[in-house]
Amino acid sequence: MTVVILIIFFVGYLAIVFEEAIHINKTASALITGILCWTATMVLSPEAALSLEHYSSWSALVEGKLMHHIAEIASILFFLLGAMTIVELIDAHQGFRIITDVIKTKSTITLLWLIVIITFLLSSVLDNLTTAIVMITIVGRILNVKELRWWFGGAIIIASNAGGAWSPIGDVTTTMLWIGGQITPVNIIKMLIVPSLISAVLPTLYIAWQLKRTKQTKLSPIKIEKDKPVQGRTLIFVVGILGLLFVPVFKTLTHLPPVLGILLSLGVIWAITEIVHKKSDFEERKKLTAAHALSRIDSSSILFFLGILLAIGSLDTIGVLEQLAVVLNGAVGNPEYIAIIIGAASAVVDNVPLVAASMGMYDLTTFHVDHPFWELLAYAAGTGGSMLIIGSAPGVAIMGIEKMTFGWYLKNISVPALIGFVAGAMVYISIY
Repeated sequence: MTVVILIIFFVGYLAIVFEEAIHINKTASALITGILCWTATMVLSPEAALSLEHYSSWSALVEGKLMHHIAEIASILFFLLGAMTIVELIDAHQGFRIITDVIKTKSTITLLWLIVIITFLLSSVLDNLTTAIVMITIVGRILNVKELRWWFGGAIIIASNAGGAWSPIGDVTTTMLWIGGQITPVNIIKMLIVPSLISAVLPTLYIAWQLKRTKQTKLSPIKIEKDKPVQGRTLIFVVGILGLLFVPVFKTLTHLPPVLGILLSLGVIWAITEIVHKKSDFEERKKLTAAHALSRIDSSSILFFLGILLAIGSLDTIGVLEQLAVVLNGAVGNPEYIAIIIGAASAVVDNVPLVAASMGMYDLTTFHVDHPFWELLAYAAGTGGSMLIIGSAPGVAIMGIEKMTFGWYLKNISVPALIGFVAGAMVYISIY
């Protein structure tokens, strides 16, 4: 059973990688892979060859595991849906012009560094997924050259993952370690901010060099028509940004999942848009409603995320991820190197089950609170996903929004992301 599921997973993974060559949309490949992995988990189990009673017990267990994973996946997908809708509402009200109008630089390199710095800092307060969606939307309002936006998108993915790694609320895996008692907020910030900064700066230097080498150093800004300002533009922009910033506060105060915070923010901004435009012309009001914003969201990227997470959930259910952790412990031994390997693996496999498996493999009697293993694990799991575009939530989101291909990212961004990841880890090991 395990071999068959692994074969299905890797064939599906290759179909995603070679999307352009086989002319099959990555979302279709991801959905087929996820469903087939769970189907194999159910029908090819050793229990299926035994009595009906054994198989019934197994099927009930698998169904319970599946529903558990679906609940977790749904929270991620609804979070993504809420964040994308808020960002779309801000954009529909021309809210991002408030930012783009302030950016007066005519240099692509200067703009790149501004975007990276803002992304790095913002993702430590927001989660990295929301930050990536906001920043790539801003970039889309400034740049009209697709490849240039892809270079910026790669920088945003790296910077958002790096910014989320050093904050207890910036990345879900760091939050898991914080809630689990493995790390403390002040110490994780103190120990990881420099390595995380290194992991963002080095790839950005490379991207800046590539832009200079290809002579893409002067901006060709999008010409925006001088339409009259949309009613409520500033209000919707402020409420939208505050709503996004409210999510980590909501989680900290209520201990409820972040998805409820983002949906509450969406509900509030939805209501405000209805009130602001209640006297507007129907056709004008229609384009500024949350319902219209929902229709503009790229649902295929959400379904792609669903397929990937379903496939990974099946690997978790059959124990592959836990076995991987045990094998690493026996083969490598050194906890710091294990943390780095887990981070590298998160470029392929979702970092959440990897960190969860690590937390189950080691406890606080093995490694005390704020032990270097936990800190390096937080760094590695947070930044390792940048090495492949499907290795992190920001990567998947930007892949869908900008239609960025796996192959382009692998060719242009993966190596500098790897260099930044390794450099940051080495900096941490040298200073702790």
